[in-house]
Amino acid sequence: MSKRILIVDDTLFMRVKIKGLLEKWGYQVVGEGANGREAVDKFKELQPDIILMDITMPEMDGIAALKEIKNLDAKAIVIMISALGQESFVMEAIRSGARNYLVKPLQENKFQEVLASLS
Repeated sequence: MSKRILIVDDTLFMRVKIKGLLEKWGYQVVGEGANGREAVDKFKELQPDIILMDITMPEMDGIAALKEIKNLDAKAIVIMISALGQESFVMEAIRSGARNYLVKPLQENKFQEVLASLS
């Protein structure tokens, strides 16, 4: 059974790009969100296997959303996505329970490796 994935990024272009790659690789994208608040709401509603979430977003950032999601389900698998130069945020995300992280611009082979490491 393919993994069910929720994509959360405030940039539509990034969501479309990520969704295209995931579907090409046989994953099922069950939902999308544009900020951390939507991430938490959609996590509750959809119960995805994996959440791919940007760190820097309006309304609620990815780290705040990560903490809220981990409070709801300690076993939730969250992979953070950050722009280059956000290492301090990445370290905070890992300490807060993120399973792994990816750096924008996404490198397809690294992206696939991270996803493969979860199964």
